Amino acid sequence: MRQIAVFAGMVFFATTGAGAAYGADAEAGKARAAQVCVACHGADGNKPSAPDQPVLAGQHPDYLVKALSDYKSGKRQNPIMKGFASTLSKKDMEDLAAWFSSQKSALHDQR
Repeated sequence: MRQIAVFAGMVFFATTGAGAAYGADAEAGKARAAQVCVACHGADGNKPSAPDQPVLAGQHPDYLVKALSDYKSGKRQNPIMKGFASTLSKKDMEDLAAWFSSQKSALHDQR
């Protein structure tokens, strides 16, 4: 659910729940991630297989969707990610983002 608040003439948006703004399905994202993503990023997005691969767990869902969209369009360059992202629909990207963003990151403490 997206909430809008106005304070001192500025508009703030807040999203409750991972992927809630999209109506995304984290369980569908988990199933999709198990097909491909886990090979490089780990089952929950916390165990990259190489130092140049990012931790996805706990990342903002909007960022993950944008990154996947950019790989698909070619705006971000990585031949492996482009190949994977090219098979994803917008809904797949949102579901993956919901799954990975809902995982606790090993990189930092979460509130």
